[in-house]
Amino acid sequence: MSFKPKAIFLDMDGTILTSFNKVSLKTKEIIDNLREQGIFVFIATGRAFDEIAELVPEGFQVDGFITSNGMAGYIGDKPMFQHSLSRELVETVIEKARQNKIYYELFPYDSARITLNQDKDYVEHEVRDPQPEGVEINEWLSRKQAIKEEIAWKDSIEGNMFSKFYFFARTKEHINEWKDILNELKQETDFTTSTSSSHNVELMFANVNKATGIKQMLAHFGILEEDILAIGDSYNDLPMFEFVDYAVAMKNAAEPIKKIVNDVTEFTCDEDGVYQYLSRFSSVKI
Repeated sequence: MSFKPKAIFLDMDGTILTSFNKVSLKTKEIIDNLREQGIFVFIATGRAFDEIAELVPEGFQVDGFITSNGMAGYIGDKPMFQHSLSRELVETVIEKARQNKIYYELFPYDSARITLNQDKDYVEHEVRDPQPEGVEINEWLSRKQAIKEEIAWKDSIEGNMFSKFYFFARTKEHINEWKDILNELKQETDFTTSTSSSHNVELMFANVNKATGIKQMLAHFGILEEDILAIGDSYNDLPMFEFVDYAVAMKNAAEPIKKIVNDVTEFTCDEDGVYQYLSRFSSVKI
């Protein structure tokens, strides 16, 4: 490959994360190596910022984080930008989720994700065993962990700054029905939705996605659009792929995604695919 990027944007789930939601030491080492050579490396993920620390090795560092599908950007642990859902939209969506018994997590900034106590029974029921056919192990484990450890069960919504909603359903039929309801709601209130699997959908501020987050990060660092590469695997990576000069899909990505990118990794997320791919840009053997 003749193209050598000055900046690299990396998705997490299905990309630098294994199916069991961990970043390998090899991936950390190649990121460290590239940054030592002067190549900027950023994370561009659908996950909220406070989810990241437990997924990465000790000492993991990048030049910046774009989180919640472009809703927020961080340099170190300091916010560079944050968009917020309105309180009115949050309350409307929760009421509709309750009516349709859709699993939801609301992500405030600077505090644990929220699900209301009055919805606890049906939300927990959605993640009952056995694991549904078609739900990937990484998403299933994340939902199990959220129910057990990460959701703050509240009697009412607290705070006024919210990065996103995450919705999940055991069946594709249920989540697709919910997507239709959200599309109807868009006629009244503008917002953006994104999906990273056939069993979920996320809701963010209007006209926000990974590409808009990348634009803001590039402007901050003075990096040109034609000098960047991005690696991802899912449909929420499409805006990022369309924006960057060189787009790379993981081997484990869906076939329609592989067809629109410049290159595909030789190995999957469970085979250190990102490490293997980025090693070609390293001047030192890792």
